Amino acid sequence: MGTAEPGHQELIIRSTIITYGNAASAALTSLMREEIETMWNEPDSWILLDGYYFRVVFRIEGLYQPELTDIDIYQNLDPVNNYFRIEEFAHGNISFVDGLGCNSGYFKLENLYAGSTTAAHEYGHTLGLPHPDILDIRGQGTPGIMYPRGTLVDPEFQYEPDKQAGTKGGTLYPIHRRVREEDILQLNLQRLSFKNGKAVLGEFSNIWHPDHAAVDNLSYLS
Repeated sequence: MGTAEPGHQELIIRSTIITYGNAASAALTSLMREEIETMWNEPDSWILLDGYYFRVVFRIEGLYQPELTDIDIYQNLDPVNNYFRIEEFAHGNISFVDGLGCNSGYFKLENLYAGSTTAAHEYGHTLGLPHPDILDIRGQGTPGIMYPRGTLVDPEFQYEPDKQAGTKGGTLYPIHRRVREEDILQLNLQRLSFKNGKAVLGEFSNIWHPDHAAVDNLSYLS
């Protein structure tokens, strides 16, 4: 989730990544922030908005807030704020956000190594982007940021290039994902509704997540 603000030849997308949880830290939050901002600015995209061209620029901030409470999240009214719990253990063994176009989620620490692209991928979900429908993109080159683990890709983009496609090691190695022009276009920024010079991307989910290792079930998500 975030906001969009047109300025002098720029459409600035602002989001703040706020982390909490036993595995969160200031250093990890900074790493996530940098990955998201760097990757989403790589396409250097321009869009036509009300007859004028604007460069799409992502400005991401990161805040580590270990004392964050459930009430802090539930009462949030700022659309730039995105809340992610980070823990060593996650049910399902995956990182996730709470829907398409949301502002909360739960990250597994193991997924957040430098260059993993997990933070940039999940950020795409918070802006409303789904996984692509077709997950066999062999012959199409570099995989886009929204392709999930398990996608069939050219050998050089697999975990192990010498493995047969679809076998263990023969699927997408996430470090090879990149944000592409197509990903920016799919945000449909030209359709945003601006009020007082600002528009909102996504909607509030504002879900506080408990530590999965400390709960027997996840009924709070149902």
